[in-house]
Amino acid sequence: MGCCGSTERTKREWKPLEDRSCTDLPWFLLFTVFCVGMGSIFGFTIATGGAARLVFGYDSYGNTCGQRNEQIEGVRLSGLDQTDKKYVFFLDPCNIDIVQRKIKSMALCVSVCPDEELTTYQDLKRFAMHNGSELCSYELAGHKYPSLPERFDKCPKLPVPPSKSLPVFNRCTPVDISCYAKFAEAVVTFVSDNSVLHRLIAGVMASKEIIVGLCLLALVLSMILMVIIRYISAVLVWILTATVVLGSLAGTSILWWLYINHRLNVNETLSKETTETKDVKKEAEMSRDYAQTLLVYAIAATVFTVILLLLMLFMRKRVALTIALFHVAGKVFIHLPLLTLQPFCTFLALLLFWLYWSLVLLFLGTTGNPVQNEETGLTEFQLTGPLQYMTWYHAVGLIWISEFILACQQMTVAGAVVTYYFTRDKNKLPVTPILSSVLRLMRYHLGTVAKGSFIITLVKIPRLFLMYVHNQLKGKENACARCMLKTCICCLWCLEKCLNYLNQNAYAATAINSTSFCTSARDAFVILVENALRVAAINAVGDFVLFLGKILIVTSTAFAGVLLLNYQRDYAEWVLPLIIVCLFAFLVAHCFLSMFEIVVDVLFLCFAIDTKYNDGTPGREFYMDKALMEFVENSRKLERVAERGRSRPTEVVSVEGAEMKPMAPGTSSA
Repeated sequence: MGCCGSTERTKREWKPLEDRSCTDLPWFLLFTVFCVGMGSIFGFTIATGGAARLVFGYDSYGNTCGQRNEQIEGVRLSGLDQTDKKYVFFLDPCNIDIVQRKIKSMALCVSVCPDEELTTYQDLKRFAMHNGSELCSYELAGHKYPSLPERFDKCPKLPVPPSKSLPVFNRCTPVDISCYAKFAEAVVTFVSDNSVLHRLIAGVMASKEIIVGLCLLALVLSMILMVIIRYISAVLVWILTATVVLGSLAGTSILWWLYINHRLNVNETLSKETTETKDVKKEAEMSRDYAQTLLVYAIAATVFTVILLLLMLFMRKRVALTIALFHVAGKVFIHLPLLTLQPFCTFLALLLFWLYWSLVLLFLGTTGNPVQNEETGLTEFQLTGPLQYMTWYHAVGLIWISEFILACQQMTVAGAVVTYYFTRDKNKLPVTPILSSVLRLMRYHLGTVAKGSFIITLVKIPRLFLMYVHNQLKGKENACARCMLKTCICCLWCLEKCLNYLNQNAYAATAINSTSFCTSARDAFVILVENALRVAAINAVGDFVLFLGKILIVTSTAFAGVLLLNYQRDYAEWVLPLIIVCLFAFLVAHCFLSMFEIVVDVLFLCFAIDTKYNDGTPGREFYMDKALMEFVENSRKLERVAERGRSRPTEVVSVEGAEMKPMAPGTSSA
């Protein structure tokens, strides 16, 4: 990977982009070995014929269609030459085992699939004579079909529906899906009898061009929003502040009004009663309890409102930092426009891997040793002994490699943003910072990414296992067990989210200083703890602003959809296209604004490191953008004013009195 090893410095300082060395090389080697194991499973399925059996198909005697076969010990009619018989034909294709997800019928290799309905055994004989394709078991002669007593068990169930072969997997598939009536009867009946569903489907088909256009509109709006959100972030933050303040004050006021009003009504009712009956006393007691409950709620709401207002007052400067970070993040996307393509690249990589993984999983389903089913007498292929653990290995690979791909995206984005932040003269940025970040990742930091993704895998696997157990025991376990399972799942989910956030910052620290995962995670954790209030403000306010951005994209797309689909007067014809468009718009907005969130988090870590180790004096100039520099300048002015207000000595140290400026005049203010 470009170097043979790396040694950590005993005493390390933050030196952004100065030193580069391989990190976590043992983990890279471990991940490489694991991937070789994944590839070996693929090779094993091909070498043992599992891939061929899936692609070409095989009969119930273990013969692969379209090939010469070797004799399987103990299995009759195996080892046949099926070179001319390339298609798999099921005697009863409707005999499906839903639990095992497979067809229980006997399968044969045939040369031609029946393209017309065969209703009698005489038709089977005629088809065999004319096409040379025998549809009964191999030991039965085609010209004797009508008279053989075995025809009821070893010939296809009559009538034989017309079928055609699949273009890839060479299976004879019935043309008419009514063959699967007992499984699809409810769906077919619903589709046939439900006129609303017909109109919904017709609306989607009639509006497919508009749907595609609106999806592209959502894509364009998401890209534009990532650039212009820096201009509207302040407005969104004020909307959030006003909503929270007014909502909490209104809720508290309503609770107090309800309490006072109910209390007055109770007192008035009791004063009018001259004689107290048993029912009156009971009603009065219930009214007092209700009033007491309202009082508790009102007091709790008041305490919550006061604490919330104090927090907002105390964190107002940190909210200003969030706005400044959003402003700088918008500049990042202007200088690094290829960042907008990262979601596409990641999705494409995940899609290709998932397709490969699914294909190998299908190969594993037809790999193994031939085993004769005692119930049906048919031959099946199953993994036995240690080989059966290959499926579990393959499942772990799905999680680890998927997390690895996502971590590579985070490291790539972090590397590009770090390059932008710590390049004083933005005119001297690399021509392709994204490509440079990818090359650094591949050369130095794949081990770090492998280690971080493995930690997430260790948490995700038990959570998924508990979710599987919970689903399997649904309706069977008692309330206590169900509560414990849900609690464990929730705790693991929270742990996974926390580790994801820490990993993301660890990748950024690695991109800055080229340190190992554990060192980077520790350093990033220390920085985050030192800026805990800022982190809380950025996550709370920033997440809400991004959520409003998602809502803005969805509502804009939906509004455009209503205008374009308005010509269809029947609401049932355009409501489904509109729902499809809105779901796609939200998905796209989530992908792109999540990328924006990663950029903001990396910028904050860079800013925290910058303010910790630099103070703006000569030789320790800031790297930060002017928007962040203005925030720091304003914060220090407020601190000096507060010190004077407390009548403390106005001695100002040189650090506070120094003018903050970048090392080079090329710092961009665009």
